[in-house]
Amino acid sequence: MKREKGFSLIELMIVVVIIGILSAIAIPNYNDYMQRSKLVEASSILGDLRTRMEQYYQDNRAYGVTTTTVCGITVPTAVNTAPWNNKFFTASCVTSNAGQNYLLTVTGSSQLPGFAFTLTDANVRGTTTFKGAAVTKACWLVKGSEC
Repeated sequence: MKREKGFSLIELMIVVVIIGILSAIAIPNYNDYMQRSKLVEASSILGDLRTRMEQYYQDNRAYGVTTTTVCGITVPTAVNTAPWNNKFFTASCVTSNAGQNYLLTVTGSSQLPGFAFTLTDANVRGTTTFKGAAVTKACWLVKGSEC
């Protein structure tokens, strides 16, 4: 009897099913991992802005707004100049109480929509939008819905 070489249809179908199951698990996990790696930029921006705000406050005793500064930070001449606009997040700042308080906010850009994080002058962190859903958390969410 002559023996045929190759794979049977059943063996091929089993391999295809195994690859399908593995990819159904791996691809969403990989996408979530990549998204979490981009969130690091938000905390980096907020940390940098907070440092600049505190340095400005030490010199001027206010976080105020002048013609050349916004929340104590020199207004960038170009729209895409750090720290205001970065690859994945855009920063904004609001002062209150005669320049004695501020609220920094970073919002996900078109490349990473659905994320917004805040930081106040009292170093209170907050998440207002996470993965497209409105939330109110007193921390910067990265992975799940709990701090």
